[in-house]
Amino acid sequence: MSLKKNILANYISQIYVTLIGIVMVPLYVSYMGAEAYGLVGFFAMLQAWFQLLDMGLTPTMSRETARFNGGATDAMNLRRLLRALEGVFIGTALLGALAMAFAAGQIASNWLNVRELSLVEVRHAVILIGIIVALRWACGLYRGAISGFERLVWLSALNSAVATARFVLVIPFFIYVGTTPTEFFSYQLTVALLELMVLVVQTYRLMPKSESGIDAPWDWAPLRGVLKFSLSIAFTSSVWVMVTQTDKLLLSRILPLADYAYFTLAVLMASGVMIISGPISVALVPRLTRLHAERDETGLVRLYRNATQLVAVIAIPATLVLALFSKQVLWAWTGNAEVAEKAAPILTMYALGNGFLVLAAFPYYLQFAQGNLKLHLIGNILFVLALIPALIWASMTFGVMGAGWAWLGANSLSFLLWVPVVHRSFLPRLHMKWLCMDIGVIALLPCVAGYVAHHWLRWPQDRQLTAFAVALLSLLLFIFTAVGSSFVRERAFTRWHHLFPRAGTEGKA
Repeated sequence: MSLKKNILANYISQIYVTLIGIVMVPLYVSYMGAEAYGLVGFFAMLQAWFQLLDMGLTPTMSRETARFNGGATDAMNLRRLLRALEGVFIGTALLGALAMAFAAGQIASNWLNVRELSLVEVRHAVILIGIIVALRWACGLYRGAISGFERLVWLSALNSAVATARFVLVIPFFIYVGTTPTEFFSYQLTVALLELMVLVVQTYRLMPKSESGIDAPWDWAPLRGVLKFSLSIAFTSSVWVMVTQTDKLLLSRILPLADYAYFTLAVLMASGVMIISGPISVALVPRLTRLHAERDETGLVRLYRNATQLVAVIAIPATLVLALFSKQVLWAWTGNAEVAEKAAPILTMYALGNGFLVLAAFPYYLQFAQGNLKLHLIGNILFVLALIPALIWASMTFGVMGAGWAWLGANSLSFLLWVPVVHRSFLPRLHMKWLCMDIGVIALLPCVAGYVAHHWLRWPQDRQLTAFAVALLSLLLFIFTAVGSSFVRERAFTRWHHLFPRAGTEGKA
């Protein structure tokens, strides 16, 4: 399979799935109501926490499948591993779904703060949520296998089709069937069942046939050889889930369900800061790794700094627009004045926190390239030890804004205090250049321009005009940011002279 085609298909699919999920949210709220959409936020949070049960087994399946393609293992061992993991996944999925079903009444009456929906309706929805989460979690095993076979074009097409069914085709369902939480999650359950069936069929179609034609009986033995690798992956994944989902878990208990919906909307929009810079980071790691292997430290540092500038040029204007003009962004997105008013302060805090998070991730890429994650693990542990208690105290004391301040505080402190430690260990004397020249100079002009616009700009009352003004302001801040980047300026001048070589010659003459 073509690596370029796989990467392109993966990017297109990720962008489509993300955008379609964001674009359709206002329609969800319009048809279902804010409180019912709060259950959708609870579902998304629960799905993320369920990943803790994965224990690194999904990437392990992907890795072992790739090793089979490389001739490092045989067909029998691969099929035995799949059967062993199927046993783990099916058993865990059943237990998880049953646990949610038994706890549904308590969750509806004692955990979620329901004001308008009937408790019976919420209890039925929670039962369906448990089943859907279990099914989608089980899909991960087969996705891992298909990825290992490098059938990413096929998998990307399926992901896009499933996203279309989940986010778009549900609108006709709302119109002709109903909009209650039970009806909505019944539809999502149907989609999840079809998704799992297609993934199972494709996985077994790709699986190599055993030479004897008979599979070995199920046992634990195949798991012993991959346990160490899966547990190392599980630790990093668990830390990430705790970091990104603890606030959502706490606030699902503290906030009224309608307010939890506003919180979910704001956090979803704030995630755009990370989404738009993600593809650059994905492409950066393997190139840094290669340069380190070639002992090309000069090239590594140059790429590291250029990539930082490129991400800064994208992430800083996005962060400023979402943080400084949160109310206008939400109004243009949802068309709901109440949503914009209540979710805007949350969006400000989480957008700023995500902006720091995106830039603070760069030292991890450096550590990964050099194959030494000791400081990354220490930093993650310290981050969790600081963030979780702060989130618990701030959420219990100040509610949703407390969680926002805790998120912003933890990420800004990590950027200011821990990033220098990593740089000092891996690339001494780099940090101040990186901070001042690759981020500070780039951020200065858009921050000043954004501050002035925030205090002096008068916004139109029309939604379409507001959306146009937000887009224009975003473009202007992006230009201001790009002007501050030496890397972007050099690339722009090089491109200009390539397109118009005579213009450069005439200028010299």
